[in-house]
Amino acid sequence: MGIIVAGVVQFGLLGAALVDIGRRRPDQVNGPRWAWALASFVNFVGPLLYFALGRQRSQR
Repeated sequence: MGIIVAGVVQFGLLGAALVDIGRRRPDQVNGPRWAWALASFVNFVGPLLYFALGRQRSQR
């Protein structure tokens, strides 16, 4: 059961990261978007790194 939950979480993070990368303008991403898209396929680490380091903070 734990493996199924971990798989669902992993694919959820992957999907969220890829959707966010696709919707952001290139100037809102730190580095090339294609590189973050590739990195997001690395288990849990890639999407978490993208959300922590790859996005520029919004300026409100």
